[in-house]
Amino acid sequence: MPEIVEPLRRVARVTVERLRQRGRSSAAWALRLTAAAVASYIVAHALFPDSDALLAPLTALLVVQLTPVSLLTSGVQRVVSVVAGVAVAVLFSSVFGVSWWSLGIVVALSMLVAQVLRLGSNQLEVPISAMLVLGAGAGGAEIAASQRMAETLVGAAVGVLSNLLFPPKVTTGDAGGAIEGFAEDLAHLLDAAADDLDSALDTGAPLIDRTSRWLGEARRLTHDIPNVGTALLRAEESRRLNVRAVGTQDVGPGLRHGLEALEHSSVAVRSMFRSLDDAGRSRESQPEDFTETLHAIAVGLLLHEQAAAVRAFGRLVRTEAQPGHDLPDAEQLRMASEGLKEARARLTELAMISPREDATFAELNFALLTTVGRLLSELKLDELIRHLERRPGLVSRRVVALQRLDDKVISPTVHPRLSVRRRRR
Repeated sequence: MPEIVEPLRRVARVTVERLRQRGRSSAAWALRLTAAAVASYIVAHALFPDSDALLAPLTALLVVQLTPVSLLTSGVQRVVSVVAGVAVAVLFSSVFGVSWWSLGIVVALSMLVAQVLRLGSNQLEVPISAMLVLGAGAGGAEIAASQRMAETLVGAAVGVLSNLLFPPKVTTGDAGGAIEGFAEDLAHLLDAAADDLDSALDTGAPLIDRTSRWLGEARRLTHDIPNVGTALLRAEESRRLNVRAVGTQDVGPGLRHGLEALEHSSVAVRSMFRSLDDAGRSRESQPEDFTETLHAIAVGLLLHEQAAAVRAFGRLVRTEAQPGHDLPDAEQLRMASEGLKEARARLTELAMISPREDATFAELNFALLTTVGRLLSELKLDELIRHLERRPGLVSRRVVALQRLDDKVISPTVHPRLSVRRRRR
């Protein structure tokens, strides 16, 4: 039952957070589309009162984009596709009528022209325009062609003008939120794994099923990285040719560095869970024996410390994309950094005092220590601490800010250093 409730709870939490963060922007986006479509219809109907003029609002809807760069690209491709389709249709309508074979030739030739022109998502517009003009017959082909091109130009012009008058927002905040969300998911997985270890210590239950679930969740998280990268790419494009980006600092490089650091960290965490799963399945190291040792306690504390560091770093990246934040307290970063180092010291001390001779546990210890080293190397918390200590007062937009850690963050003060004893034989 917990295996079903927990994913549903996570989906509900993500959905509510998404509505809270994107509800206003989604409503503004729908309003911009509606205004562009209505305005293009009014203009086209005024110019062509005898026509339905529905092509103009359709073009405006297709042209209005999230970013100015994609707006220009889509607008040009849209106009070129209509002109190409009309040219093919006029050429054939002057010689042949409408029949099954002429229609097939027009569609095939239109698709070839669209691929040669590299029209992308507007490729189908070429044969559609050709068929609409071809359907007017030989006598009305030229009139239909000119009217279709005129309505297309009206819709494209209104779409471009609407983006110039009401430019879309710079979505660096959304990209920062996506990166923080990925870091939060990774931290939640690490905390959940630590809680499972604590539960296994109390109940003596085997860990095979749980370690497999951790590994599956870690793999799923790494598959979510391209989605976060898409949000970051959209944010970078939203600055280009956007008047709302004038006078603001480009935080794209910092966000990309943060995403790359979290990506490498997630791969290291996945490898760590692979080693934990192998240790749980090993014949030499049964899960019941594993959960009775101090090693399991140290691993649980290590997972909590890793979660705290990842969560803090995700919030650092998020604040980089948001203006108006004060200089964070370097002590909070120091807690996350020292927590990882303290956890690494516990594992090293346990490996020396209570060694295990089987290769599986040696591989597990190596994977755990390697993961800690990878996180320290990728997150660079010590460098951030030194940078913040050298910059008193308010931080500039190029400096990463840190929000206060909530009660979910596990720090060394919450879990004091583990006293190590030899395991009873």
